[in-house]
Amino acid sequence: QVQLAESGGGLVQAGGSLRLSCAASGSIFSIDYMGWYRQAPGKQRELVAQITPAGTANYADSVKGRFTISRDNAKNTVYLQMDSLKPGDTAAYYCYLQQSITSVIRPTYWGQGTQVTVSS
Repeated sequence: QVQLAESGGGLVQAGGSLRLSCAASGSIFSIDYMGWYRQAPGKQRELVAQITPAGTANYADSVKGRFTISRDNAKNTVYLQMDSLKPGDTAAYYCYLQQSITSVIRPTYWGQGTQVTVSS
């Protein structure tokens, strides 16, 4: 099994910054995508950002230019630097990773979530 440990959430005023971290441990073979989803109350979970092992990143339109995803492959850790935060960014943030065991065996693992609250 793979465990994901998230940290860095909290309460911040609009315009402020937070940095989320997510470290993977356990039965790690070959990690493909790592990233972050978020879910606000009453809304569906949405992809925030994801990054490949080579560092290619994709972002939701709502966070482009404000959030930066990065990863440290040696530490099996993914980060999310969140700047210029808005009240609309308030949500529980979940990290995930997808392993590439074979071309068809690609399990996904999830963290337990960390709360980000942005006050106006």
